[in-house]
Amino acid sequence: MDTKLILDFLRAVMQNNNRPWFQAHKDEYEAARAEFEGGISKAIARIADFDAEIAPVTVKDCTYRFYRDTRFSADKSPYKNHFGAYINAHGKKALRGGYYIHMEPDNCLLAVGNYWLPTNILTSCRNEIMANEEEWLRCVESKDFKKYFGAPEDANWESPQGFGLEKLKTCPAGFPRDYPYMKYLRLKNYCAWHRVADDFFEGDGWLDQMARIMKAAKPMQDFMNSVIDDYE
Repeated sequence: MDTKLILDFLRAVMQNNNRPWFQAHKDEYEAARAEFEGGISKAIARIADFDAEIAPVTVKDCTYRFYRDTRFSADKSPYKNHFGAYINAHGKKALRGGYYIHMEPDNCLLAVGNYWLPTNILTSCRNEIMANEEEWLRCVESKDFKKYFGAPEDANWESPQGFGLEKLKTCPAGFPRDYPYMKYLRLKNYCAWHRVADDFFEGDGWLDQMARIMKAAKPMQDFMNSVIDDYE
């Protein structure tokens, strides 16, 4: 991808987030979007090499509108300041985990897993962890997983990498308080993220590094999707 073209446009939007400016620079938006979508097309093909479920996904299936929904937000800025793609075999709105690519000036990242789960599914996921503890630990305490994502207690959303965007402060209701791997039961989602430099996506060389990072989290995602798929 032409990272400079994309991020320069996004920086300009951050400084001029209004409709008159955007309309006057619509060609720049179209060029940046086309560049991003071309990169996502290549990412889909690369992810499909290790996750065959992704092969049928199209760019349209996984990218988002650039226009913000401001109806319920105090921030009335009409446009986003990032491009994002959620590559998920069941679609962008699925509960199951998928692969996310985010481009934003000084805040680019890759993520794998799910962002939000209702309480009943979370309870089932926690029960599955306890019932198949050894398999779960192989997923989330492998050398590669810890290298790229760390552990739940090590990070918050501002950290360079992490696992679990939100956590309960105490043991979830109905679970044993002395469970030795409580840090995994306290998670309210199973999302692993890894921040990357702004020039990470430059050219095509990033695809192999992206694949290494995302493959490290695929066993965790597969474990959770085996539970979530029972509800979808």
